[in-house]
Amino acid sequence: MRAVARSVHQFRSALRQQTCSYSTGVVRRRKLLTNSYFALAHELPNNAKVDRFMHPAIFGSRALSFNAAPVTNGDTHKGGPLVEYERRIAAGELVDGDACQVGTLRELQRLYDQLVESADVCQLDRYATSRKSARSRWLWSRFIPQSSNASPVKGLYLYGGVGTGKTMLMDLFFEQLQCSWRKKRIHFHDFMLNVHSCLRKHQGVEDPLEVVAGEISDEAILLCLDEFMVNDVADALILNRLFRHLFNNGVILVATSNRAPDNLYERGLQRDLFLPFIAALKERCVVHEIGSAVDYRKLTSAEQGFYFVGKDLSSFLQGKFQELIGDHEAHPEEAEVVMGRTLKVPLGANGCAYFPFEELCDRPMGAADYFGLCKKYHTLALDGVPIFGPHNRTAAYRFVTLVDVMYENKGRLMCTAEGTPFELFERIVTIQQVAPRTSSRSRKNDDLELCVDNELGFAKDRTISRLTEMNSKEYLEHHAAALEENNSHEDLHLDKTVHA
Repeated sequence: MRAVARSVHQFRSALRQQTCSYSTGVVRRRKLLTNSYFALAHELPNNAKVDRFMHPAIFGSRALSFNAAPVTNGDTHKGGPLVEYERRIAAGELVDGDACQVGTLRELQRLYDQLVESADVCQLDRYATSRKSARSRWLWSRFIPQSSNASPVKGLYLYGGVGTGKTMLMDLFFEQLQCSWRKKRIHFHDFMLNVHSCLRKHQGVEDPLEVVAGEISDEAILLCLDEFMVNDVADALILNRLFRHLFNNGVILVATSNRAPDNLYERGLQRDLFLPFIAALKERCVVHEIGSAVDYRKLTSAEQGFYFVGKDLSSFLQGKFQELIGDHEAHPEEAEVVMGRTLKVPLGANGCAYFPFEELCDRPMGAADYFGLCKKYHTLALDGVPIFGPHNRTAAYRFVTLVDVMYENKGRLMCTAEGTPFELFERIVTIQQVAPRTSSRSRKNDDLELCVDNELGFAKDRTISRLTEMNSKEYLEHHAAALEENNSHEDLHLDKTVHA
């Protein structure tokens, strides 16, 4: 009898997978990738003095390069990121990827195949079974000891240098997942902001992290976190307990990062309390390094961006700002950020905001404040970005966070700066980059100039790369097209309201 029941169950699973694969294939064949601009790379000398930064990059694909052999051996009846990758190459939508990226695609395909095979066991389908709510699960756990329901499928932790295509590869993987699955793709900054918000909502509960983990796992068994980076002590202290609950609830983690697991939160406060999370991460995920040394964001289209180099350019930037807002009149405004707080904006109009650097990065602000700005303004004019060093290390951290948030939200940054992106961070180094000196005099003089900070020294490459891409022709054209589409939708909504 059990054998008959097992056969029926296997038949139903196979039929469901074939039906979903057919539906997914039809949708996939209709999709087109529009961003496939490539050109020659132009290097800007470190000591160059230019009036305008002209170092744009590829937008959108920023991942796949040259001379990769076919990787599916013609087995095109399967689904997954490898099949979609070859389809896009055959259609001329992508250029062949390098060996490092193809190796990463194989890891993503392996995970995809395991998820399809174990979808029922992992309870991925949101419609397949009824589940207790997070509150109910927490309530029952007070009376009945709960055993671990860790997933039989291990997740994937991808790490590598900036611009190597981690985000693009994750998106390629995520787009192939079945629409009925409990899945979520989110930037790590956003994820942690949501966690802290939920913790405040559940204050007074004996273990609010368990309730929050239950809510997250109810929504998504497959959790994809982009740009995993821990530099906040509050985040570091809760990640171990939060993910212990998530893994016990069967959550499968897919993450991208610039850092290997063992280097996360390096030299951070109370790091000993963070180390168990690293161990759990390595236990529940396959760790894979993307070894490509190419930064695909620096494949340029040789266009001028919105990054202007020089001092005392306030009047110039204000003129450019006025060009952006057109006939609208700029005046002081307020932007709502988190928990009912508001942020004063010196000048704002027509979706554009103007800030002196000091008001946005020399004050106690964080990712939540910058997210609030991006929700209200699509363009930010920032005046007077300085060269970073020991005297303004904290401002450098905030500037890195600001660029991260704007990049993730596809915002447009127009700024004046004392140097090119490379020159802004030239004095920020990791301890490994500090060369031995030949005399005490040279050591003293150099130490006055250098800011030795491992976390910031590691993050600066990502910021330089993102500033490069944000000033590319492709990025700015994409922003303009998205803005025009959004304005069209707003006009249509306004017309319907008036006629109603």
